[in-house]
Amino acid sequence: MIRSMTGFASLVREEDAVTIGVTVRAVNHRFLDLQLRLPQSCAEMEPRLRSLVQERISRGRIELTVNLQFRRQPSVTVELNESLLEALGAALDQARAKGVVTGALQPGDLLRLPQALSIRDTVDTSGDGIGDPARLAIEAVVTAAVSALDGMRVHEGAFLGQDLETRRALLAEVIEQVARASDRGRATLESRLADRVRDVAGALADPSVVAQEIVRFVARSDITEEIVRFRGHLAHWQTLAEAPEPCGRKLDFLIQEMNREANTIAAKAPGDDVPPLVVTMKAELERMREQVQNVE
Repeated sequence: MIRSMTGFASLVREEDAVTIGVTVRAVNHRFLDLQLRLPQSCAEMEPRLRSLVQERISRGRIELTVNLQFRRQPSVTVELNESLLEALGAALDQARAKGVVTGALQPGDLLRLPQALSIRDTVDTSGDGIGDPARLAIEAVVTAAVSALDGMRVHEGAFLGQDLETRRALLAEVIEQVARASDRGRATLESRLADRVRDVAGALADPSVVAQEIVRFVARSDITEEIVRFRGHLAHWQTLAEAPEPCGRKLDFLIQEMNREANTIAAKAPGDDVPPLVVTMKAELERMREQVQNVE
């Protein structure tokens, strides 16, 4: 199936304790290059998330980013300024010795001293803070984002497939023109050779021997084998494009093979009509090669 290797998807899901955001970007690459950006709190999920992506995508550079925003009630941390209290206690002891103050320091007294106590809100976002419900939710959002990305790649792939099929059909028409032009060129070459041999040899040559030599020479310019292989490549192309499996690398290989056949045809085929047709073939194959670089 023709799928594009480029695409983008972004999803956000609200859960009870956390908001999950997932972004997936895909661009061209020869193989599958998967880059994950995860918060530390779900780092242990990386193998599972890689597996989820690899189940749907086989080729391309994929960047998957997961963002988490926790909504837990903050815990409270209270820190006691011990150095301040030691200095304050020493000062109070001196004041008591002089009769300025009496009694011990009370807890309420500490609350009236801003420097004595430090109260902070903290949110635990460590890996231990993510439970199974949050993990399952993250997997679900990643799966949905990858599905959305795949849908975009299929949609773009439909346009790629339409363009490639148009060019494949054009090549199928051109190769038949090449076959006909080659037959005409062979017939012309055979007639010319016969005329020249007759002019040179006159009545001294054995006509049957001359005919055999002419046929043997003309056979060297026969491109039937190349034509048959080129037709086979075009038929195989259509089969791959219609199959459900990713086919980009196989299509790229077929283009290389068709280019080889075109080069052989250009070298062997007789007639003045063949070279322009081969130029057309190679131009279309180059356009197809550029497009196939975008196919998964």
